[in-house]
Amino acid sequence: MAYGSPSRPEEIPAYFADIRSGRPASPEAVEELTERYRRIGGTSPLNEITERQRAALERELGLPVYVGMKHWTPRIAEAAEGALAEGAERVVGLVLAPHFSRMSVGGYHRQLEDALARRAELTFIASYHAFEPFIELLAERVSDALTSRSWEAGGGLRPAEAAAVQAREDSHVVFTAHSLPERILTDGDPYKEQLLETSSLVAERAGIESWSFAFQSESPTGEPWLGPDILDELDRLHGEGVRKVLVAPIGFVADHLEIYWDIDVEAREKAAELGLEVERTESLNDDPSFIRVLASLVTQQPAFHPAVITP
Repeated sequence: MAYGSPSRPEEIPAYFADIRSGRPASPEAVEELTERYRRIGGTSPLNEITERQRAALERELGLPVYVGMKHWTPRIAEAAEGALAEGAERVVGLVLAPHFSRMSVGGYHRQLEDALARRAELTFIASYHAFEPFIELLAERVSDALTSRSWEAGGGLRPAEAAAVQAREDSHVVFTAHSLPERILTDGDPYKEQLLETSSLVAERAGIESWSFAFQSESPTGEPWLGPDILDELDRLHGEGVRKVLVAPIGFVADHLEIYWDIDVEAREKAAELGLEVERTESLNDDPSFIRVLASLVTQQPAFHPAVITP
């Protein structure tokens, strides 16, 4: 299961209303969102990537896999009906979001549970934020980004081994994820705690000493959201003398608006103002290594044999 995204610019108003629980947005807000999509090429690649992930996971597992979107088509209910129509008696629900919050992943669970209506046994994977193969893959992404990017110094590239060591010494890693309203913490929601655990595990595995965590993609709802925001974090790092930053968006497993706009546009523009050099890790998307991580996660579930998977 995934969040979903409009496939064409003319779908943006309906999509925006959907994520606002049916409440239409102001023309100004719709125009602002439309402009963001325009600046990243007109649309988000999320739907296409999610379908590629679905197909790859189906091949890896040798079982039918269905896509259900929380805020666009095909809906989670459509995926559930498709699985039931094919005779599924057991369903494994997998959200393409590694960290649990009742406000986010919990919403996927409720939608799938309601759609199945006890017509099939449901095993729901609530979180995989500390799943060892997932941590290993993220650590590889961070290490690769630090050693393979063209971080310049002294007018030219250093020899490979020296560059690898120097990149770690020169660079600060900022792990990021989508922010949520602060009020989730009053109910003991594990979201922030899980994000910090993932960050710590990845940093330890990758041998990173200089790192921090920041949120991104806050919505203007009029209430406090979890922070610090990535733009404020860049300000702080600049003030401390940091000059090279690697952003690792561990809360996302695919390229979409929050990657292309919040990091590749806003964060890079902010960094340019501050004189910071900013890079980010490559998204997992349908990389075979990530598909194997998902398959391993699924096959470890007690209800797996046999099962129908709904990513």
